[in-house]
Amino acid sequence: MDDAREDSVSAVAALEEPTRRRLYDHVVRQPNPVTRDDAATACGLPRATAAFHLDRLADEGLLDVVYERRSGRSGPGAGRPSKLYQRSGRQVAVSLPERQYEFASRLLAAAIEDVERTGDTPRAALDRHAREAGERLGEAARTAADLDQTEATMRALDDYGFEPRATDTGIVLGNCPFHTLARAHTEMVCGMNLGLLNGFLTGLSATGLRATLDPAPGFCCVRIEPAG
Repeated sequence: MDDAREDSVSAVAALEEPTRRRLYDHVVRQPNPVTRDDAATACGLPRATAAFHLDRLADEGLLDVVYERRSGRSGPGAGRPSKLYQRSGRQVAVSLPERQYEFASRLLAAAIEDVERTGDTPRAALDRHAREAGERLGEAARTAADLDQTEATMRALDDYGFEPRATDTGIVLGNCPFHTLARAHTEMVCGMNLGLLNGFLTGLSATGLRATLDPAPGFCCVRIEPAG
């Protein structure tokens, strides 16, 4: 599990504790940042208990901490700023098996913008953006110089949620990160996935491998096989 996914799992797990979840729900529903005292009173908790859980939520990145003088005064004699909590800008999503619908939506939005600007067909625009995005992902993953092409590809595909499994004839993918979309719009999404993974292999410089369509029950529609 990569660091970002592990952090997301930890953040979601932090909300499993009932008191912590109540405090989180209270804070995010307020129009302005709240103090420990405000939160404790609203949730019927001792101040120390509220402080502990609020700080845990801040440590997980679910709340932001800000400091303000609630009196509105400044300068000498105005007192120390109060510690306040508000919803953070972080978005947390965890799915099992892993899904990447936000990534797909960005590709689709970029393709639509291209169609409006260039008059290209939607399929051609989507394929182009998918391949370019794949190349960027592959280039970013090209860091494991001590691994051969297959091992580097397996590791990177696992990081992106494809659940790769090596076979005698190549690599099959046990998970499609776009599963629901692929079921509803099979031809479009599988074509996007193929372009994404071929671009990914190009960016990774995995010249001995290629992505090909090979739908099978229980697997992603794309598999990785030797280029020859």
